[in-house]
Amino acid sequence: MIHSSRRRFIQGFTATAAGLWVPGAFAEELVRTPKQTEGPFYPVDLPLDTDNDLIVINDDLTPAVGEVTHLSGRVLDLKGQPIRNATVEIWQVDHHGVYLHKGSNGHDKRDKHFQGFGRFMTGSSGEYYFRTIKPVAYPGRTPHIHFAVKMKGRKKWTTQCYIKGEKQNETDGVIRGIRDKKQRDSVIVDFKPVPDSKAGELTARFDLIMGFTPEA
Repeated sequence: MIHSSRRRFIQGFTATAAGLWVPGAFAEELVRTPKQTEGPFYPVDLPLDTDNDLIVINDDLTPAVGEVTHLSGRVLDLKGQPIRNATVEIWQVDHHGVYLHKGSNGHDKRDKHFQGFGRFMTGSSGEYYFRTIKPVAYPGRTPHIHFAVKMKGRKKWTTQCYIKGEKQNETDGVIRGIRDKKQRDSVIVDFKPVPDSKAGELTARFDLIMGFTPEA
């Protein structure tokens, strides 16, 4: 029962978010999302559960520890048109700062209830949605979430998103490697409290603007 209720909530949240999209509304203002390194910790062995809810694995009744975050956005082309059937993947550290990848430091301390990796395929609105945790730092890096977008006929494209107001952003080498200020600002996301959430949940929105148009 808990598992089915969780699925209905996720589906409802996705449908609500998708309803906010207006075709071509930002066609003149879009900034191409900069491509960033995949990093060394893309999972070698994917978890058995690879859905878009990283907080609960399969029918496990114990949720992951961390600040629950509803992360959503759209995959769009340069003209603001939605890209459907794009597979969006995310991966990140748990609340201990440990990746799912076996080579991650402190792997023996990893939160076994945190999925660490998730997938979502976009529909006609280009919308994606994940329930995850607010990212935390690990040695040498500011808090971030890795993204990959896979589309038929194109190479895998990767980037990362960051937390607005995080002090470590100023010294993070990967962020500083983005020379264009507008592009750099586009990957820094506001993690806001969900209104009236008794559990202190957060919401964050990160649109992924691909560097091509339908004619390309």
